[in-house]
Amino acid sequence: MPLSDPSVSRPALEPLNEDLSAWIIAGAVSSDATLFERETEGRTPAQGIQDGVDAEQLGFRRVFLSERWDIKQADVILAAIGARTSRLELVTGIIVPTTRHPWSVASLGATMQSCFGPRFVLGLGRGENGAFAGMGISMTTFKAMVESAQMTRRLWAGESVAYEGQLGSFDALQFHNTYHGPQPPIWIAGFCHEKGAEATAAAYDGVMLPPMLTPEATAAAVERIRVACERVDRDPKSIRIVQPVVTAPDMDEFEARSISTGRAVTYLQYPYYGDILATANNWDLGVVNEMRSHPMLTSASRMGDLTYHRHQMVDGPGSVLPWEWMLDCSAIGSVDECVTSLQRFIDAGADEVTTYGSTPRQNAALAAAWYRRPGGPAAAQTEGAATAAAGD
Repeated sequence: MPLSDPSVSRPALEPLNEDLSAWIIAGAVSSDATLFERETEGRTPAQGIQDGVDAEQLGFRRVFLSERWDIKQADVILAAIGARTSRLELVTGIIVPTTRHPWSVASLGATMQSCFGPRFVLGLGRGENGAFAGMGISMTTFKAMVESAQMTRRLWAGESVAYEGQLGSFDALQFHNTYHGPQPPIWIAGFCHEKGAEATAAAYDGVMLPPMLTPEATAAAVERIRVACERVDRDPKSIRIVQPVVTAPDMDEFEARSISTGRAVTYLQYPYYGDILATANNWDLGVVNEMRSHPMLTSASRMGDLTYHRHQMVDGPGSVLPWEWMLDCSAIGSVDECVTSLQRFIDAGADEVTTYGSTPRQNAALAAAWYRRPGGPAAAQTEGAATAAAGD
């Protein structure tokens, strides 16, 4: 029996949103809760666990957790959430294959399924070159991303795996015991340009697109995935596409700008990643470079997000960025306005959206409104009941 026994008495759960999930601890993390005045400024790992529990109670389908290699180990935090929930799905968003032994990656998925039932999703990504500076870790190639997913599935199936490549050199990797149930889905994170879309079509069950894409950029990624699937004779609908969206429902202006504009600065300051994001969104690179030349960033001994908190960069380098950019790639305003903003990404082809930058509890009213929106689950249930009644 899974550790999270559904028969254990728990608080009543809100209706489930099949296409709305939550990204937790999507920003600064510390073991000292006194460092953060607001929930959006940062979370402790313990608060992140509670955020996961809240997400289930509020009707979110799953939680995603970005991993950092200090006090934000994905398997520890997600396991704690799994032990306190019963239906919530748990996603690593992301694990970089070159940071772990392939046996360890596969073991995580098998162990999570064994403990909590089929609720785990293994999210993998290439990482960023800047994040690995001085650590002796190379950015994962797309070839190795495909190999990681394929090797993991073979290990879950109990096969003996011989491998030589970026992930290591092994003569005979094999599980002695594995999970007797469905294998976890494996998803990839990225913009899904040509090589990423090809890797997705070749080996993955789902995609986590980057936050702060516009609906037009989401639609372009969806189209690239469709084309890549058709090239290998795969049904594009077999890949679930998830778009994280910064959400600030009924938040004051300072907080809304902090989690949107402040976050955009932390992304755009890096020339490699920032240029890709800006180009995907058709944002003016001249404006982005003007932001990068702001004295707060040029005088810092380290990158801006390692020197300042997001809210400190809103009125400095963030003042250069047009507010229209933030409104286009985020969901900001009243709850109803946020529902409308999120729907744009579903209309663009995403199968699911996740709140990002704010906690599940801060999005409680949004989750309820999303369930009741026209065309949402509540409307579908009403239509189904009416059809059944008419048949009677």
